[in-house]
Amino acid sequence: MAVKIRLARYGAKKRPYYRIVVADSRTARDGRAIEQVGTYNPLTDPATLKLDLEKVDQWIANGAKPTDVVARLIDNARKEA
Repeated sequence: MAVKIRLARYGAKKRPYYRIVVADSRTARDGRAIEQVGTYNPLTDPATLKLDLEKVDQWIANGAKPTDVVARLIDNARKEA
């Protein structure tokens, strides 16, 4: 089972809001997630990012791979912290 840390899209049409989730790579984008580790709202100015870095580090230590976009968001969260 390959576990990914990725974005799951929520919100309305043309108004995206994302949850940062840990999920099996074979599940659908908005399908069942193992755990939610944060949120990302790109529509606010500046964009709002809430991320539990302890949970993220724990999942990465257990072998979860973040997607490219999520890896960039994690780096931004570490710079702000």
